[in-house]
Formats: sequence, C-alpha cells, structure tokens
Amino acid sequence: MAAGITMSGSNVINLAGMALALLFTLLAASCDDKPADPNKVSVALSGKTYVLEIAADRATRVKGMSGRDKIPEGTGMLFVFPDREVQVQEFVMRDCSIPIDIIFLDRSGRITAMHAMKVEEPRKPSEPKPASPLQRDPYEDRLKRYSSRYAAQFVIEIAGGELEKLKLKDGDKVELDLEALKKRAS
Repeated sequence: MAAGITMSGSNVINLAGMALALLFTLLAASCDDKPADPNKVSVALSGKTYVLEIAADRATRVKGMSGRDKIPEGTGMLFVFPDREVQVQEFVMRDCSIPIDIIFLDRSGRITAMHAMKVEEPRKPSEPKPASPLQRDPYEDRLKRYSSRYAAQFVIEIAGGELEKLKLKDGDKVELDLEALKKRAS
C-alpha cells in the first residue's frame, strides 16, 4: 500500500505561493551580479568581480580616468573601440594622479598585454595646451606610451597594484558580452 499526502485547496495555494516566492528570490539573486546602471558592466578577473564604467564613445575614451584621485575597490573602466578602430592601442597617463593597471583585450576578449602604469609629472606651466589640435603638445610628447602589442578592441583600467594580485597572463580570456559591447562603440 502506498502512502500519500492529501492537501486541501488552501494548502496547495500556499505551497504554490511559497514556490513562486522562492523562484523569484533565486532569479533576483542571480541578477545581483549585474550593475543596475546601463553604463556599467560586471567583469570577473581571476575570480574577483569588478564593476567597470563603459567608455564606448571617443570623448569618454579620451578622458578615461583623467582627473580622478582614487579608484574605489572593485571598480574601474572598460574602453570599447568600434571595429574600424581595432588596432594596436596606446594609452598614456594624461592628468592622472594615481597609478592605474591596464589590460588590453583583442576582439575575442583575450589578453594581449598588461601594464602597471605609473603616475607622470603633471603638465608644467612651460607646457601649455596647444591652441590648435594640429600643433605639437610637449606634455603629450613626453608621456610614456603603454601598448597593446597586438590589435585590441577592449581595454580595462583598474586601480594600480591589482594586476599583481590577480595573476593574469597574456592569452587569458576575459568573459564579456562582446557583441553587446561592440554595438555600443562609436
């Protein structure tokens, strides 16, 4: 003889309600990894999650993290270049008063190069900004260039000293929603 459970209608409704509540709780918990801000993305590097601001247009990419005096723990910036600008990239520490670690990624999200970028001496009074973009800028000319070595479409900047802790290596794959990011680039 088989044993069975008999439930009244209200017990079935309560059980169904509890199951739905559990399901919604699990779904909400799985979404917690994604930032609510559409201009940010969560990225895992060696098991550590970073919330990165997305720099997908030229003006934002040029400004980057210039002028900041800190990069809060677990944050940074993700630069996204449009397909037409995928090439060997060079970054500089323009107007940056804090060290920054940089990770260059190719079209598939693989690391092509990493650098610990050092703070540069600020612009001197003898190095005023040129009146025209066609004029040479002595300040820009003296800044150290950090190269991707190979064509890069994505660049991650995080606080200085993080690379040493992360133990990443060239060729490692960084999981990103590549197609969605590429669509945002201009």
